Amino acid sequence: MPKTIVITGASSGIGAAAARQLTKAGHDVVLVGRDPRTTAELASELDTRHFVADFADLVQVRTLAEELRDAVGHIDVLANNAGGVFGDPTPTVDGFETTFQVNHLAPFLLTTQLMDVLIASRASVIQTSSVGARFFGHLDLDDVQHERDFNPQVAYGTAKLANILFTRELHRRYRDQGIAAAAFHPGVVATSFATESASSMRCLYASPLARFILASPEKGASQLVWLAEGTPPEDWTPGVYYEKKRPARKVNPQVRDAELARRLWDLSAEMLGTEKGAE
Repeated sequence: MPKTIVITGASSGIGAAAARQLTKAGHDVVLVGRDPRTTAELASELDTRHFVADFADLVQVRTLAEELRDAVGHIDVLANNAGGVFGDPTPTVDGFETTFQVNHLAPFLLTTQLMDVLIASRASVIQTSSVGARFFGHLDLDDVQHERDFNPQVAYGTAKLANILFTRELHRRYRDQGIAAAAFHPGVVATSFATESASSMRCLYASPLARFILASPEKGASQLVWLAEGTPPEDWTPGVYYEKKRPARKVNPQVRDAELARRLWDLSAEMLGTEKGAE
């Protein structure tokens, strides 16, 4: 049965690839992108609805939630795919470190602002995370934005770790109300990822050899498509982080800390000035 699927970060990379695959399969895909031109071009190509929001501005995220509520209403799948690794710890207009806000706080805000719609729709919420959570991530709730030890890779890894912890806690809090949540690593994909970063990742992604040694956006998108089209818990298990369409065997040890996940949720809500939601 066709689903209504909202994909953020949909104007390029795996978001755009997933949008093309899901539209071709007959689903109603709603695009959310940062760049007005590329988002509109893809929406025209796919003949679908689109919205523009920069996750480095939380006012735009709140506006996006209202626009989706009014224009879309029913949402079967919310794919929180927008993200990236950036350079120096320049604060956003909201005063938060950019990597932490774009990758974690903004999707947290969008999801919680849409919670009543998601519950009514018995929706799946999918987070695009990264194996960087295991390699680089370390979450210290007293310094979630790495003000004491910032570097782009560590900040990115911690934000991707936060995505997985958010998935676990979203599952715990809202599974009895019909929400199914999952996170996944799409693989190391040849996209424009990290081009705004001063990290060593930029050298890999910007290399002329990248398209030969990295996975294609289409392959990276396949896991998002699988989760979006699947029916939990028959096709995948809610509350789990996936790699290659299987529960990841190796994870950052902090992923298993249920109390850390709960406290991160509460801290995030406090930082954003929102309600903590279900307990």
